[in-house]
Amino acid sequence: MEDCEIVRLYWDRCSDAISAASEKYGNYCRSIARNILGNREDAEECVNDTWLNAWNAIPPHRPSVLSAFLGKLTRDLSFNRYQRDHAAKRGVFIRQEA
Repeated sequence: MEDCEIVRLYWDRCSDAISAASEKYGNYCRSIARNILGNREDAEECVNDTWLNAWNAIPPHRPSVLSAFLGKLTRDLSFNRYQRDHAAKRGVFIRQEA
């Protein structure tokens, strides 16, 4: 299926858009997430969140390059997940009694 047809399905709020995008770009998005996170389960969650975010973003946004749009969503979600999972507690000092 062509990208313009997938975008039209999203625009028409047809649930087939998610399965069409997943079929065409699922491996691409999974590889992006897996390379960032290094964990298959976390990567799969980010890819599933990508489909939800695409559903919520189209409309009003109509991407001209669907692969770049979905890749950016996946990359942003994966980086956010990575930062959340690897955040160190900042500003926490433990008082030690002598």
